[in-house]
Amino acid sequence: MIKNKIDVITLGCSKNLVDSERLMRQLVANGYTIEHDPREPRGEIAVINTCGFIGDAKEESIGTILSFAEAKKKNQLRKLFVMGCLSERYRKELEQEIPEVDKFYGKFDWNALISDLGKSYHNELSTDRMISTPPHYAYLKISEGCDRTCSYCSIPLITGKYKSRSIGDIEDEVRHLVADGVKEFQLIAQDLTYYGLDLYQSMKLPELVERISDIEGVQWIRLHYAYPAHFPTDLLRVMRERDNVCNYLDIALQHISDHMLKLMRRNISKQQTIELIKLFREEVPGIHLRTTMMVGHPGETQEDFEELLDFVQQSRFERLGAFPYSHEEGTYSDRHYIDDVPAETKQQRMDALMDVQEEIALSVNKSKVGKTMKVIIDREEQDYFIGRTEFDSPEVDGEVLIEKNQPLTIGQFYDVKIKSALPFDLLGTIA
Repeated sequence: MIKNKIDVITLGCSKNLVDSERLMRQLVANGYTIEHDPREPRGEIAVINTCGFIGDAKEESIGTILSFAEAKKKNQLRKLFVMGCLSERYRKELEQEIPEVDKFYGKFDWNALISDLGKSYHNELSTDRMISTPPHYAYLKISEGCDRTCSYCSIPLITGKYKSRSIGDIEDEVRHLVADGVKEFQLIAQDLTYYGLDLYQSMKLPELVERISDIEGVQWIRLHYAYPAHFPTDLLRVMRERDNVCNYLDIALQHISDHMLKLMRRNISKQQTIELIKLFREEVPGIHLRTTMMVGHPGETQEDFEELLDFVQQSRFERLGAFPYSHEEGTYSDRHYIDDVPAETKQQRMDALMDVQEEIALSVNKSKVGKTMKVIIDREEQDYFIGRTEFDSPEVDGEVLIEKNQPLTIGQFYDVKIKSALPFDLLGTIA
């Protein structure tokens, strides 16, 4: 137990990570040293930033809290605090079940933790962060909350109504991060598509991306978590015209059969989805699309799944993830549907879908063999330097393994000739 040292453990998504980074910056300003994501307690205080999205994430959060609570019982820890989505939603229950936690905070009141430690919150640092990613890239959260009403999703119950950050506030944060050496920005939100409607009464994502791309030093911008219904198509022009806006879009489609899209309350049809994908590929040649599919939602028949499988085979998404439906209390599904697809069937469908996607991903990667691609270097390992192209987002996508035939600098861009392909990674050498 090291005095004046605080362990901050972040669970869940990159949006949680941004909250942790802001908290850590405030703690450092108040004289603490920080360790992010230690495997076991190191400091005298621990803060766990929890996820409460689906069952597996909630179990991981509770398991982590219990592990640190046990350490506190053994006097390996003086104080234990919990924040984030799980405690936003289940604070009263957690307070009763895990009394070892000194205090629970939600997703939006974590700054009270500073005063509870007897320290001062520095308003002038409100957009500053202690970056926990490699210093050349950062996640940029442009909003909180979600106004969608998807049947399965608990996020609106946790985060509340959509709240856009102002364009000026986001620009200020980008300039600050660029000054600290950040070159690559992953724009994130529960729903990028909706950005600006609440604040400016119109969709402002295209304008926001343009203005960020104008900031000197911003070399890559990548877009995560768009929603297909009412997509702001002017964004495609921005992507096509701006060299520092990656030809990459993460847009969660979830399903394709009209039967399932209606049950899921997605407010879009199969035909509209197909036309949208066609538009993406026409307007931005070479675009890489990342999407997410759900299997096993209540009411999904074998015919629905086969329709989804056929759609994935035809659409050939460059990046695709899948997850089985999780019945979350308080959602529309919980109130109106029965979780009627067996867990074994869900797993079988997910495995079948990912088998198809693995073949597509390998084919996509093989098409890059022989090409020279711009790559940013993330880290050095024993046998390779590891980097990414504009089509590869950190953590979720593949990487480029680069032969060690000359020294490379972490965080710098290089031209890499692709020599061979694996299903999810590329192998190359400096051109």
